[in-house]
Amino acid sequence: MPYFETEDKCRLYYEVQGFHSEKPVIVFLNGTAQTSLNWKPHSRALQDTFNIVMYDARAQGQSDIGNYQLTLDLHTADLKDLLNHLAIKKTNLVGLSHGSRVAIAFAAKNPDHLNHLILCSMTAAQTNRSKLLIQSWKEILSTRGVEAMMNAFLPSVLGKEYQLQNRKIFDNMVKVLVRRNCKEALMAHIKAMAEYPPIDQPASKISSPTLVLSGDEDPLVDIKGAKKLADLCKGKHKELTGVGHTIPAEAPKRFQQEVIAFLSET
Repeated sequence: MPYFETEDKCRLYYEVQGFHSEKPVIVFLNGTAQTSLNWKPHSRALQDTFNIVMYDARAQGQSDIGNYQLTLDLHTADLKDLLNHLAIKKTNLVGLSHGSRVAIAFAAKNPDHLNHLILCSMTAAQTNRSKLLIQSWKEILSTRGVEAMMNAFLPSVLGKEYQLQNRKIFDNMVKVLVRRNCKEALMAHIKAMAEYPPIDQPASKISSPTLVLSGDEDPLVDIKGAKKLADLCKGKHKELTGVGHTIPAEAPKRFQQEVIAFLSET
């Protein structure tokens, strides 16, 4: 399996699709509790048009936690080192939730490496509700473990329509998340997020064309915060109806259409 080793000997798992031509590159950035496997359906759908990179950040999936304390700067440095390792000079970043946060930080520091930026389920400012939800995940994880956290996590990130359509396989969805996550890594990830700096300054530095996608059933991101983020980035905002926090999973075809349309604009 392909691994990239950072300067501090932390192994990061990654996969590539394509790279047999000079097609534009997309790097997908995972959300909390996700792995590169979540992007596989989109990689298959988009690989004829784009070269694809998927990877697990520190404390995600098949990647190590590493010996350093998790920070946003560390995630950003890892992404830059991975791009250099793959000899990618310019890329398009597509992030979901936490992945969007990393994408913003990277774009602010490395504008020359970026073509376009697509930010899914990210806000300029957390609502009180989102803060309480994340705190509850942390407490449940700490006291009752990964499975209990995932039973609370999934209903709070999935839209109503998607939950209704997939209610019969909810238990299996929880089991998949439990297999792909461990308590130590998740705890380190959630604790790190609480220490991230405000988003306003890095977002205002972004110079690449930016699209912010949000779902109208997202309990963590309201339309006001999503629109404000788009304004900070001098970009566009689009709200998808009937969709919660996990846009690529809940509305895969609409997500792919938005990605292709936006990356084809300029």
